[in-house]
Amino acid sequence: MKETNKKGPRFNLTWIYVIIAVVLGWVFIKGNGGIFSSNSEEATYDEFKKYVESGYASKIEADKSNCNLKMYIVKGKEGKVLKKQSQNQSSLSEAYLEVSYPSNESLQSFIEKQQEAGNFTGDISYHEEKKGIWYYLIVNLLPLFIIVLLWLFFMGRLSGGKNGGGGGMGGIFSVGKSRARLVDKDGADKVTFADVAGQAEAKQEVQEIVEFLKNPKKYTELGGKIPKGALLVGPPGTGKTLLAKAVAGEADVPFFSMSGSDFVEMFVGVGASRVRDLFRQAKEKSPCIIFIDEIDAVGRARGKNPAMGGNDERESTLNQLLTEMDGFGTNSGVIILAATNRADILDKALLRAGRFDRQIHVDLPDLNERKEIFQVHLRPLKVDQSLNLDFLARQTPGFSGADIANVCNEAALIAARHNKRAVDKDDFLAAVDRIIGGLEKKTKVMTVEEKKTIALHEAGHATISWHLQYANPLVKVTIVPRGRALGAAWYMPEERQINTKEQMLDEMCATLGGRAAEDLFTGHLSSGAMNDLERITKQAYSMIVYMGMSDKLPNLCYYNNDEYSFSKPYSEATAQLIDEEVKRMIAEQYERAKAILTEHSEGHHLLAQKLVDKEVIFASDVEAIFGKRPWTSRSEELLKEEAEASGNA
Repeated sequence: MKETNKKGPRFNLTWIYVIIAVVLGWVFIKGNGGIFSSNSEEATYDEFKKYVESGYASKIEADKSNCNLKMYIVKGKEGKVLKKQSQNQSSLSEAYLEVSYPSNESLQSFIEKQQEAGNFTGDISYHEEKKGIWYYLIVNLLPLFIIVLLWLFFMGRLSGGKNGGGGGMGGIFSVGKSRARLVDKDGADKVTFADVAGQAEAKQEVQEIVEFLKNPKKYTELGGKIPKGALLVGPPGTGKTLLAKAVAGEADVPFFSMSGSDFVEMFVGVGASRVRDLFRQAKEKSPCIIFIDEIDAVGRARGKNPAMGGNDERESTLNQLLTEMDGFGTNSGVIILAATNRADILDKALLRAGRFDRQIHVDLPDLNERKEIFQVHLRPLKVDQSLNLDFLARQTPGFSGADIANVCNEAALIAARHNKRAVDKDDFLAAVDRIIGGLEKKTKVMTVEEKKTIALHEAGHATISWHLQYANPLVKVTIVPRGRALGAAWYMPEERQINTKEQMLDEMCATLGGRAAEDLFTGHLSSGAMNDLERITKQAYSMIVYMGMSDKLPNLCYYNNDEYSFSKPYSEATAQLIDEEVKRMIAEQYERAKAILTEHSEGHHLLAQKLVDKEVIFASDVEAIFGKRPWTSRSEELLKEEAEASGNA
């Protein structure tokens, strides 16, 4: 048995269109041109007098209140009076004329004369329509009332509807209300530190906030003050929002979640009003946590983008936020957390002591943290028992928590696509390749010459990286097109905290290996090296301009984050010298790459031919040609064995 829907119909914009259509239809039907219009016309007072004198009037009804009358026409003479005749004239009631006369006295005098002359033998009746004050109020105020209702309706929709400040006709009155989402301490979506994998240092930083919210007397009795705000800074996808929710879950307090863009509105003063309302609600539920995600949307440094003489709503919102953070007591139990990946553009007043005076860096996870994150995201998946988490963690250097979640989901989709009962290692490797390189395009048609050129290019990268100490160790090389790339090489970068000049030069030389191989062994230069050239050009400029790694410009850094500056922090002569140093550095590494390829040309050709034949080669194939790499670490050995086993499988 189906349940009856007890809810009434929901009002929407279609109702407005229906009402307008009905009103227009009614006007059309009742108008003079309507299909149901009455058999009547309007006439002037002079025409009325002429018709009465001609004996066309059967009776007259006059309204004394507004000096209007109806002259009913004698049957059979409608055609001599009415200017337009109805098609259904015979089926209608009596025809009449509507006339406005100057005064009751003049009308009475005229009718008496026509009665004496015998031109009018019918009856004349007078009546007075009495209209109360409500009639005039409705006639005068109803249109204005309808306009106000429509305005409130549309403004309510503009202010965000039910999800944003009240909705409906009440939306315009609640447009200044906070749009923060309250996550109650007893809610079903409660998050704790157990749900946050890795980030041990960041969790340790926020543990003090949790302890203060759980036991504030421990700090206040000693005169201590907890920081009012903590700013979570880190790359996208590292779990800043999740960590803030975990703080609220561990502290067992209400959690107000809001985005920085929710403060910004088209109406002047709305952002500041929402800030005030947010802090008012927070004080009522103290102790609690306010979390502002992507705070750079409202906290950008003031004065950088002047509003050309107009009012900058974002700056007024930021001013109100600064005021509120100083406006409540230090130990009031309201703590503000915010997240951003662009801390360098925030206003300095926002970061000063007493506001967001503690910055917690949420960095990309390292090897062990990636393993923990995999354990979290593999819980809902049916995985093969032989899956090695250490191998997956080593295969995903530089991946954020969101990237790892994407890898797990993509692996499950790939396994389902191949009708597997469990997700195995091959599915995860395919997912990593899919995310890094793009979708594999096996049907893309290439000529024999193009395939040979791509194989020489990728073999050049592999050959040089194998013979350089600080180049990233090779995992596998393929000439199967992926995404926009015609070929790709996978390397396992060493997770270093700092980079030396020698390491960066080796990486630059290995990147130039593809272009150098084309130049040496084909005699032509192709467009396939464009991405390589872009990377090494940016790297060379950063080494010389920012890191001071130039022989002619040693120990100088021209990095300038001052947005007020409209000029380079160096002269034109220095700019010319920088360009010359960049050209020299790249040219040296290019010649170095050509020398290495010339020395190992035979092995390079064997590697390229194997690529043409197999399309995919692994580190073991390179080792079979060039011998064991002298700088191979134990982790590289494990990686090579696992990649080889995966390739054979």
